[in-house]
Amino acid sequence: MSKAAPLRILHLHSTFDAGGKERRAVALMNRWARQGGARAIEHHIVSAQPGSMGARSLIDKRVAVFFPFGFPPLAGKLRLSRLQQLARAMRGFDLVLTYNWGAMDAAMAHAVFAPSMGLAPLVHHEDGFNADEAGGLKRGRNWYRMVALSRASALVVPSRGLEEIALGSWRQPRARVHRILNGIDTAAYARKPRPDVLPRVVKRPGEKWLGTLAGLRAVKNLPRMVRAMKALPPEWHLVILGEGPEREAILAEAMRQEVGHRVHLPGHVADPAAAIGLFDLFALSSDSEQAPLSVIEAMAAGLAVVSPAVGDVADMVSEANRPYVIPPGDDDALAAAVRALAGDAALRASIGKSNRARARAEFDEGVMADLYARLYAGALGRDSFS
Repeated sequence: MSKAAPLRILHLHSTFDAGGKERRAVALMNRWARQGGARAIEHHIVSAQPGSMGARSLIDKRVAVFFPFGFPPLAGKLRLSRLQQLARAMRGFDLVLTYNWGAMDAAMAHAVFAPSMGLAPLVHHEDGFNADEAGGLKRGRNWYRMVALSRASALVVPSRGLEEIALGSWRQPRARVHRILNGIDTAAYARKPRPDVLPRVVKRPGEKWLGTLAGLRAVKNLPRMVRAMKALPPEWHLVILGEGPEREAILAEAMRQEVGHRVHLPGHVADPAAAIGLFDLFALSSDSEQAPLSVIEAMAAGLAVVSPAVGDVADMVSEANRPYVIPPGDDDALAAAVRALAGDAALRASIGKSNRARARAEFDEGVMADLYARLYAGALGRDSFS
């Protein structure tokens, strides 16, 4: 493939900040560049939120990557002329990949105009919901998804819950829906990080860190995490790795709880494997998740995990960790689980060991990458992809 014209892939993202789906997409790009040569595949990336491009820094220099200037906005009023404009912009690519609700208008444009414009196959990826659907799906959006995905070659989901939604609420045929578990380079998370690896915060002797890795969005409900750590002993600090629009709300909650000096937001971290091992305990506080990559990363780093029972989290963690997956939306239960594990170092270590073993057995990047390569090759009508 490297001697022929490169395969041109268009990625249409709801956002390209460094959240779970973006880091997975970049991991696949980087892996295929290493395997198939830097110019075998061209990746063209568009974000529905043009200012949200934090994952760009994670892309390996060997990847042939482009950010099309002047691509039509992915979000806007639903008009046929706008859909036609989006469809025209998709011409000339070999494969179109769309991600989440923020790119669903592009999927609709493909559904309407693919036959007349000869558009490339489209594969849609659905990883979860924002705050406006965290408490329940919107009937109008279910209908829209059903129609927009009618010409998709495949719909990829990472969790059982999303698979059931795709088959039921979105009425997708069984053959179109593919559940591929998220995966990471689990071996990379065994490294012991330096205490000064993060910007603006250094782990000092005697400190303990409750940590999380998340886009700072409302659906992550990170002020809940601030409240959960308030009752921990003074040596415990909360460290939240990520960027997003809820940064000020998190800091404001820390000030209200009078723990501002123990809450740290270092920002985006290019290599989570080099930092997440600084945590002593990992936690999520989200209102909605599916199969969060950050939980897999925490497990691979040998950490115990506290989380609401959202998405597949209870099935992802080891059996020993499951008592600390608590009812969703229960602030008191989250705080109690955090306190229990923060107060028992031996238990944290034991659970972390079992989590690491499970991550290596079930969630390694190599298996995930092979499944995606087969899926994309099938959409292209090829025997191989990278």
